[in-house]
Amino acid sequence: MVINRDVNATEVLEVEGGQLAYDVTGEGPLIVLAHGMGENRTAYREVAVRLSAAGFRVARMDVRGHGKSSAGWASYTRTDSAGDILALIRRLGGPAVIVGHSFSGGAATIAAAQEPDLVSAIVEISPFTRAQQINLGAIVTHARYRKGMALLMGANLLRSLRLWKRYLDYAFPGAKPAGFCDYVAALEADLRRPGRMAVVSKLGRAAPTDAGARLADVRCPALILMGTLDPDWPDPRVEGEGIVAGLPAGLGRLELIEGAGHYAHVQFPAEVTTAVLDFIRCGARG
Repeated sequence: MVINRDVNATEVLEVEGGQLAYDVTGEGPLIVLAHGMGENRTAYREVAVRLSAAGFRVARMDVRGHGKSSAGWASYTRTDSAGDILALIRRLGGPAVIVGHSFSGGAATIAAAQEPDLVSAIVEISPFTRAQQINLGAIVTHARYRKGMALLMGANLLRSLRLWKRYLDYAFPGAKPAGFCDYVAALEADLRRPGRMAVVSKLGRAAPTDAGARLADVRCPALILMGTLDPDWPDPRVEGEGIVAGLPAGLGRLELIEGAGHYAHVQFPAEVTTAVLDFIRCGARG
């Protein structure tokens, strides 16, 4: 099989229920990058360039219902996305390191538990991997968490692109990265297509219980990256520590990206890439 390695070339993988779009750059060991809800594979642009330059074959995929992947799937769970990631690894020839953000962080957990021979390590960026409960005390006392939850829940429940854009702006605290306005404009154009905000809502309402149930079954090293200013949790460190505690002893490691919100890979791509490379080259080898 010949796979195009041009930076902007889109490949299509047919799986049961639809089509998955992806691209591949570089040569070397395989890394699969899977984005969170409401994004697409371009979110990993800067990270992918750096990983490819470091000697890796990097596949960026559009999660089902996002980007150039098809919509109209029967369901949108983390288990579904885990199956999609594993199908792509089989297509490209594994094993692979999976990097999953937010929703796809939980999918990475499930994929690693289901097919340990295909997954050599996982990196989860601001992942929704454990069962979540709204912290009522923090809603009262923690302004960043209160506003973040209000915007996120409003966007999901109302399928509101306006609220989703406000959440994105809030989830990038401090100075915005270069090209932020273009990034948001491209996402807005993507999500204005018929049915796409409905997909975001379905992902937002898919509880991560399926991922949490598989944490103890993971057999590969895992790196959890949390932004210190992520508005999705009252204390991102505590959430990350909880995920590590759910993994088998010695497999999980937590690192904090100082000043990052929920999208550390977009906001601080150099720092995230360095953390991933250090983990793969040293930490993932024990």
